[in-house]
Amino acid sequence: MIPDVSQALAWLEAHPQAVEGICRGLERETLRVTPQGSLATTGHPEALGAALTHKWITTDFAEALLEFITPVDDDIDHMLTVMRDIHRYAARQIGEERLWPLSMPCYVEEGHEIELAQYGTSNIGRLKTLYREGLKNRYGALMQTISGVHFNFSLPLAFWQAKCGVQDEQSGKEAISAGYFRLIRNYYRFGWVIPYLFGASPAICSSFLQGKPTTLPFEKTECGMYYLPYATSLRLSDLGYTNKSQSNLGITFNDLDTYVAGLKRAIKTPSEEYAALGLEKDGKLLQINTNILQIENELYAPIRPKRVTRDGETPSDALMRGGIEYIEVRSLDINPFSATGVDEQQVRFLDLFLIWCVLADAPEMSSDELLCTRTNWNRVILEGRKPGLTLGMGCETAQHPLPEVGKNLFRDLKRVAQTLDGIAGGDAYQNVCDTLVASFDDPELTYSARILRSMIDEGIGGTGLALAEQYRAELREEPLEILKEEDFSREREASIVRQREIEAADRESFEQFLARNA
Repeated sequence: MIPDVSQALAWLEAHPQAVEGICRGLERETLRVTPQGSLATTGHPEALGAALTHKWITTDFAEALLEFITPVDDDIDHMLTVMRDIHRYAARQIGEERLWPLSMPCYVEEGHEIELAQYGTSNIGRLKTLYREGLKNRYGALMQTISGVHFNFSLPLAFWQAKCGVQDEQSGKEAISAGYFRLIRNYYRFGWVIPYLFGASPAICSSFLQGKPTTLPFEKTECGMYYLPYATSLRLSDLGYTNKSQSNLGITFNDLDTYVAGLKRAIKTPSEEYAALGLEKDGKLLQINTNILQIENELYAPIRPKRVTRDGETPSDALMRGGIEYIEVRSLDINPFSATGVDEQQVRFLDLFLIWCVLADAPEMSSDELLCTRTNWNRVILEGRKPGLTLGMGCETAQHPLPEVGKNLFRDLKRVAQTLDGIAGGDAYQNVCDTLVASFDDPELTYSARILRSMIDEGIGGTGLALAEQYRAELREEPLEILKEEDFSREREASIVRQREIEAADRESFEQFLARNA
């Protein structure tokens, strides 16, 4: 089931400099909650600056859903320390509130109680809030409060020069994009390994279902928690951050032109379901438009090709202009065993896995095969730790035991690890391999098994509150290491000024702006 990567690994071992200078970035979402664990009803704290324009601290769907962002970095320790500094600062600025340490929310009232993120009076700020209004009306507010970690990854130009013979990014954009699409296709085929190892949402609060029926065979604890005994990441299931109506869009990842064409088609294709919602009710706008996707970012994908956009540019226009610049991995649950929701072991594993994905052969995938890959993901998400679990090859043409596939993958990853350790010195990457591979013989070592034990004993609320309290105490006491208080103060003030400038620069009404962007 694992492709033969021996030749590509031999090439990597002969060209270790090609992977020197990997760049990464992290985005971590976290709910602000009260000391009792209920969703905070306060607005975005003024001390954290303007969410529209702050470089490091913004909001996602709701006012209570913070998002912390690190700058692009080629040093893992530096990146993680910056992320911890952002957490330290925020923990000291939010008073008695806590940062929720789990992906799935708990103690949330009916969805209409959740205040959408607010970004000021500018046209772009109002559009961002309207987009969230559309998400609420289409999928429900509660689903949008599910939190995760996004990992941004790019290989150095030296890699593409050595592997593909390109001269520079602009002239080599087609070859570089083709390489990243190869990575993405392999991610769809084998990325289930991420929820297997790091999934940490095997349970939900009963309040999350809000009385809606489900066909999942949940077990229930006395405190009202629903769980699947072998689940890894309900966040990634149909209960969580997915959209079944998007599964038939026919978007593929074989080349830039067809990918962008599929994306543009989706944002122009009317939806009967969303048309029934309407655009407006009682003078209030309900969504940007009634198409399958309001904007391109509404496409729920476990991985995305990305390029930094210029002012007024859509993500797909940026890709067509310059090709793929980096990829965004979106399958990480919040790591409940880390105060920052992510740790060094995970980052090093993703380095290894994504390098493997770009090296391994990856035949083109039809939209039908892309749907087939979802079968393996769903198995791992709902019953990944189940004894005897098998994974299908292609569209279920053959079955292989999950532990066997995982250990075969790690044999390759160990060789990548040796190359990366050879660059940096030490054995940090190899240690990650040795630690994580044990999870295939003993699923009790996985994040989901470890956190479920606590949740069964203490409930989701009890587990989340205890960790939130512990991390709050740690973060508030720790001194900043890289960013300084004056850096945060300066950025807070600068973000407010930038937002005011954007608001002052608007030259058309919101209705005119919306007509152009709908």
